[in-house]
Amino acid sequence: MAACAALWSCQSSPSGSSSAPKGNVAGGRETFSASCAVCHNADSRDRKVGPGLKGLFHWNATSGGMKPTEENIRAKIANGGNGMPPFKDQLTAPEMDDLIAYLRTL
Repeated sequence: MAACAALWSCQSSPSGSSSAPKGNVAGGRETFSASCAVCHNADSRDRKVGPGLKGLFHWNATSGGMKPTEENIRAKIANGGNGMPPFKDQLTAPEMDDLIAYLRTL
């Protein structure tokens, strides 16, 4: 899945320029509230069950030591690990796009 996400995110539009970011922030906020907020804060880095996610895409590294790239964040959400459950069977591709769009705003 991570490889597919990486390949898909590298595609460009027919004109050769990068395509617009995927996802809907409002939809991602709803997905976060329904699926993520029980374990993660969106408005701080304070820990709940998992780390707070404020500024996630601006961090030097995640709590697992990875660079917070879209590919790495998608893989973590999809596959879980270190106590986080996998969401690959719970989130549709559009919901994942929305969630990533929302996480970019934190």
